[in-house]
Amino acid sequence: MKRMTKSYVTPTVHEFVEKINERCGEKHANLAKIFDITYTNTLETTLEEDQNHNVFVLTGDIPAMWQRDSTAQLRPYLIMEQSDPEIAELILKVVKRQFFNMNLDPYANAFNLTDNGHGHQSDQTEMGPWIWERKYELDSLCYPVQLAYLLYKNTGLTDQFDPTFVSATKKLLEVIETEQHHENSTYRFERVEDRPEDSLTHDGMGEPVAYTGMSWSGFRPSDDACVYGYLVPANMFAVVILRYLNEIFTTVLNEPTLAAQAEKLATEIHDGIEKYGTMTNERGEKIYAYEVDGLGNSLLMDDGNIPNLMSAPYLDYLAMDDPTYLATRQTLLSHENPFYYSGTYGSGLGSPHTPENYIWPIALSIQGLTQPDRAEKLRLLELLANTTAGTNMMHEGFDVENPANFTREWFSWANMMYCELLLDYLGMRVKK
Repeated sequence: MKRMTKSYVTPTVHEFVEKINERCGEKHANLAKIFDITYTNTLETTLEEDQNHNVFVLTGDIPAMWQRDSTAQLRPYLIMEQSDPEIAELILKVVKRQFFNMNLDPYANAFNLTDNGHGHQSDQTEMGPWIWERKYELDSLCYPVQLAYLLYKNTGLTDQFDPTFVSATKKLLEVIETEQHHENSTYRFERVEDRPEDSLTHDGMGEPVAYTGMSWSGFRPSDDACVYGYLVPANMFAVVILRYLNEIFTTVLNEPTLAAQAEKLATEIHDGIEKYGTMTNERGEKIYAYEVDGLGNSLLMDDGNIPNLMSAPYLDYLAMDDPTYLATRQTLLSHENPFYYSGTYGSGLGSPHTPENYIWPIALSIQGLTQPDRAEKLRLLELLANTTAGTNMMHEGFDVENPANFTREWFSWANMMYCELLLDYLGMRVKK
């Protein structure tokens, strides 16, 4: 059931949607129809003003704000915000809420609107009434920095770089640095109710790891526990946002010590990825591993959630034509990846988070956004449009043999990834 919130659909948003309808024309009217519904849905149903007059973002059918999802849900609006100050102000308020959250607890991945004590309060970790869930996911630190930075790049706004931002990013840097040596960390997580399989092993500490320069993450962006502690795509994302922070602390804020700390961490993590975060595929080619532990173990797979290995160029870690990326991509889009599924209604990346043979619209969108062939982008858009089971909205995952079987009827992140791919197909992209 959709929760009633204030609509943030402005006249400029309606004009923008109409512009997309015209650009799609009769030939692609089916794509435009889904865009019309999904692009406005996030603004109509997921946003709520908080007690500080900032904006809280519902993920969809779960009444909590994920640091990751809320960035992805707002990112496509960056394309039009230069012509709509109201949308720019909205994104500013979302960013401020994200850093309010991070400042409360940099280890938490999802938050409540108020200190109402909702969510997974029985988890054995340092829970609090503001926190819905406290699964430490490295990408939950990365996404808010990305949105703050892209807001600055697309509008010139710097109001988001306030004392809360500085305080929160100091904690971000401290956590990333601490988790380079996870054995010294105080973070623990065990779940005794609901899904005990979500617990980390070794009394909530997770599987052992050795130092690599990378930073440890307890959980994937799917909220599933990592098998090995160094999640390579999340570390790729960390390199990118740490360099964003270096730029912000150098050119916007006069914080040379923090700038140097961010750049040092970025270099260490990058070097760790390139030294320890690779493996070979069946053909003997060098590819990126999904997870490693620094002890010689690695995982060949990819997950439908972002950041994943497929998304490395989208995150700006490397170029689309990088040879190691291309070898990795080809491997991931094959049955060498245990979570690549192919069937009557399509093929693509799934996830251990959802049933076997379910592929993810988010992953299909990223597949289109990380390659330059416009015809391939259109093929993927048509695949997405043809597998909504008549809902004209994206889902979490759908059955390749019967798209009427799907998970999550209302999933705002997936909706907005579709919108970003269509905009990309039409030549409209976020400035970086």
